[in-house]
Amino acid sequence: MDRQQKQEQIEAIRDRFSRMASAVLTDFRGLDVESATELRDEFRKVGVEYRVVKNKLFGLAVEGEPFSEVLSRYLVGPTAVAWSFDDPVAPARVVVDFSKSHEHLAVKCGVLDGEVLDERGVVALSKMPSADQLLSGLLATFTAPAQSFVRLLAAAPTSFVCLLDARRRSLEG
Repeated sequence: MDRQQKQEQIEAIRDRFSRMASAVLTDFRGLDVESATELRDEFRKVGVEYRVVKNKLFGLAVEGEPFSEVLSRYLVGPTAVAWSFDDPVAPARVVVDFSKSHEHLAVKCGVLDGEVLDERGVVALSKMPSADQLLSGLLATFTAPAQSFVRLLAAAPTSFVCLLDARRRSLEG
């Protein structure tokens, strides 16, 4: 790889880190081709970009970032990075779920909001609700008062009809 290609890769990594919602670094030693393909498919399904990176180039790309010093400790052995640009939980969830059934995939660390998360932090992040789940919960919270109001409005006529029906039955019987 010549100097120009290395510089292009460094810029591509910098660009991804500038746009990301979160990233998870993994060690994929021992993962066979079939499992690696399956992992890439899982990432694609949730819109996560997954790339194998050279540690030296990765270190140069994140140089100057507030988390670069802490992150450099994790740049040992083969490294692959899963970047999410929308849902910060997605890469952590895929990696943690996949590593349960594939022991060769190991979580090195994660990056969220400029903070480096260790393996426990990535596992905790994976258990958080996704952005879609949070939005649906927020929507349910916003619509609950309106639904209660509609039920309250419908209760009075319903009760009146039930009262009339009870009176009709008592007069007939």
